[in-house]
Amino acid sequence: MGLLDDKVVLVNGGSQGVGAAIARAAVREGAVVAVTGRRPRPGEALVEELTAAGGKALYVQADLSDAEQAKASVARVVETYGRVDCLVNSAGLTSRGTLLDTTPELFDQHIGINLKGPFFAMQAVVADMVGRAEAGTIVNIITSSAHGGQPFLAPYVAAKAGLIGLTRNAAHAHRWDRVRINGLNIGWTATEGEDATQKAFHGAGDDWREEAAAKLPMGKLGQPDEIADFVVFLLSERSGVVTGSVIDWDQNVLGGLD
Repeated sequence: MGLLDDKVVLVNGGSQGVGAAIARAAVREGAVVAVTGRRPRPGEALVEELTAAGGKALYVQADLSDAEQAKASVARVVETYGRVDCLVNSAGLTSRGTLLDTTPELFDQHIGINLKGPFFAMQAVVADMVGRAEAGTIVNIITSSAHGGQPFLAPYVAAKAGLIGLTRNAAHAHRWDRVRINGLNIGWTATEGEDATQKAFHGAGDDWREEAAAKLPMGKLGQPDEIADFVVFLLSERSGVVTGSVIDWDQNVLGGLD
């Protein structure tokens, strides 16, 4: 039996990167998976891949910075599969901005994708779980930068730090409903989005991954498939009663000094 047999798993921001890896891992563990994303082509391609491998999957186009679209995407999954058992909020915006040069528009974009979207997706999913009087699990993909981060990540850090607070608040509020909510503070990870960010904002070449890996303690960046396996564990009953935990999934140790 798989860890997620017969579970309906919704992965927001699931069409590429960490989200897509989580969708693949969930299907391998027996789940029915729905993924959301703004761009149809990668979302539909992932669903084709998963169904060709024998899985059951659905793509829902949605801009999660729009609260109504976030809630409507949950409604679509409930309409299609009857419920949502597990939610993963993995959509993220990492465009750069400092305290001094961030515009109100950029700040709102970060709040929309990194905090507002997860808030209203969680609202809709928890309402479904509570309405059915059934247990459920949620994992929010956050960032180790939420502890402070680099100067050029000011709006990103502000939004993701808010997601840490939301994770703990919602976990406390709904523990008696048997809805477990946890977060994962991932470090520097090798994804398509990070590749685009490094090239767009830092002038990185095609070999930036190798150069970055050589400077890291474990000799590699975080890998989406490894993160996905950990998320599946948190979504599953094998993670027991744990809720309200925000786990640092990184190779740098907060507070450690050389």
